[in-house]
Amino acid sequence: MKIDQIKNNFPIFKKKINNKPLVYLDSANSSQKPKSVIDRMSYFYENEFSNVGRSVHSLAVTATNRFEETRDLVKKFINAKHREEIIFTKGATEGINLVANSFGEKYINEGDEIILTELEHHSNYVPWHYLRNKKKAVIKFAKINENLEIQIDEIKKLITNKTKMIAITHISNVTGGITPLKEIIDLASSKKIPVLVDGTQGAPHLKLDMQKLGCDFYVISCHKLYGPNGLGILYGKKKWLDEMPPYQGGGGMIDEVKKENITFAESPTKFEAGTMQTAEVVAFSESIKLIEKIGLDKISENENDVLRYGIDKIRKNNSINLVGDPKNKASVISFTLKGIHPHDIATILDDDGVAIRAGHHCCQILHEKIGMSATARASIGIYNTKEDIDILINAIEKCKKVFKI
Repeated sequence: MKIDQIKNNFPIFKKKINNKPLVYLDSANSSQKPKSVIDRMSYFYENEFSNVGRSVHSLAVTATNRFEETRDLVKKFINAKHREEIIFTKGATEGINLVANSFGEKYINEGDEIILTELEHHSNYVPWHYLRNKKKAVIKFAKINENLEIQIDEIKKLITNKTKMIAITHISNVTGGITPLKEIIDLASSKKIPVLVDGTQGAPHLKLDMQKLGCDFYVISCHKLYGPNGLGILYGKKKWLDEMPPYQGGGGMIDEVKKENITFAESPTKFEAGTMQTAEVVAFSESIKLIEKIGLDKISENENDVLRYGIDKIRKNNSINLVGDPKNKASVISFTLKGIHPHDIATILDDDGVAIRAGHHCCQILHEKIGMSATARASIGIYNTKEDIDILINAIEKCKKVFKI
């Protein structure tokens, strides 16, 4: 399937921004939605809507079946061993909060240590900060090198007999750097330390195989994977999920409720309290189907071509400063222009229909490390082309002229 054909799946690209064709380079923030996902949500509400796991009438049975079919698709998509290892959440953020709360409640005590890195998104720090305050635990940050890369030796030297969790990003949402996950997980496994992976940027760009990767937890943000907002996936090894207490209480996650005591359902049900976002889960199946139809290998090949083209173009432009230079990189180009605030860059680019993100990208620790309050970020998705990069570079040149640089 050619890129033009892929782009035709996304209705938003028929829209003009300031009378210009939309060049969407903000997929690391949130990806656009294919028509199949939009239509599936609409069809579900019009023809199949009911709550799941509550009733035995026809609509409820159909809705529950569709919901669970998506769980099976996700299991296959990431090659989990058991379907019970797939938990639907409100987002990757809730997935990390769930682990920090449930795993932390059972296994982390005063003085125990959690290893993070200086690259982490706030969503993979703030939940551990809450746990630190609650349990008087200790958080250690693995330092990044001058290329803004994570190195396994920096992880290794932080590990002690008090280390109870390593929580780490798969792909940096600022630098695009790909973490040497397998080496880190193998190291952690040899010392019986569980690993949580923030896969919000990894899942849209890399083929996932939980059984080969060997991590204990992996979180996915569906709205970055061409799916609906308000939905995430938490993968957790069954041995942990069976032992961890529920994160939230309410309807659906119980086994038996009495005045004197409550017993809970098995995983994944015990972690899916209340009314689930059924339409979003059902529609997410279409995201997976589209990705599988195109093929992750082809998606990665095109994205890497566009990425290399963009980096080459920027390096030839002396006035643009690339942020970070990791050897293994995917999807993200963060940059600055001397004398122009990133928010101004993004505003002027928008005049030409170019959508990028500007700010600290929920990575203030990293930005403090590099001495910047904000950066501009162009991020590549399934629908981007080299022509999009050309338009981006031309818009940057316009931006320089506006500021007389």
